[in-house]
Amino acid sequence: MNTTSIDYNINKLGFWSAIIALVTTVVTFIFPLDAPGGYAAEHADRVAWLAANKGDFIAAWVNQIFAMLSLSGIFMAVAWRVALSSPVRGIVAAMVVLMSVMAFIIPKFSAVWTLPVLAETVATGAVGAEMADSLLLIMNVSIPFSLYTTFDFLGFWLYAVFALLVAKPMFTDSLSSKITAVTFGLFGLIYHVMLVALFIGEVAPEDMNAAFMSPAMLLLVVIIAMIPNFKAAMTK
Repeated sequence: MNTTSIDYNINKLGFWSAIIALVTTVVTFIFPLDAPGGYAAEHADRVAWLAANKGDFIAAWVNQIFAMLSLSGIFMAVAWRVALSSPVRGIVAAMVVLMSVMAFIIPKFSAVWTLPVLAETVATGAVGAEMADSLLLIMNVSIPFSLYTTFDFLGFWLYAVFALLVAKPMFTDSLSSKITAVTFGLFGLIYHVMLVALFIGEVAPEDMNAAFMSPAMLLLVVIIAMIPNFKAAMTK
C-alpha cells in the first residue's frame, strides 16, 4: 500500500467519522444521559429512575461511546495531516488522542455495564445492595467531582492538549482548515483558562459542568468544517 492509498483511506476514515459524529450528536438529544434534574437530583430518585429506564440509559451511553470513537477518528485523521508537515507534533498528537480514548472508555463502558446493574441491585434490595449504593454515589454521571466525571474531564483535557498541538499546523490555505485551526485554538485555550480558574477557586462545583462542557461545543464546528476538507482530500 503506497502513501497515496494510505492518505486516501485515512481521509476516508476522517470523513465517515465526521458523519457518524454528527449523527450521534443528534441522537444525544433523544436519549437521556441521567435522571431528570441531573446534578440536583436526589440520590434515591436517581436510583429509581435508573432502575425504571435501564434500556434508554444504556442506549444513551452506547451512543456516547460511538460519538467519542468517531470524534477520535476525526482527530487521528487530523494528526495524520499534521504529521505530513510536522512529524513529531503529529505523532505526539496521535498519542494524546489514544490516551483520551482510554480516559473516556472507562466511564462510558461503566455506564453501559455497571451502573444499570448497581441501580437494579439497590432498587430490589438484592445481595450487595449496600455496596452498590455506595458505588452509585461514587460513579454519579452528573456530579462534576465524582470518580466517573473525573475520567470524562480528563478525556476532554487531553482533547484540549491535542487541539493546541494541531491548531498552528492546521492553519493552511483552505477555508475549512483555517476554521478548524482557529476553533481548535479557541477550544484549547479556553479549556486551559477554565482549568486555571478551577485551580485558583474561581469555579464553584455547581458551575463546573457548564464551565468545562460549554467550550467542548466548539468541537461541533470542527466536525462540520472537516467534512468538506476530508472530502476534498479524498478526490486529490
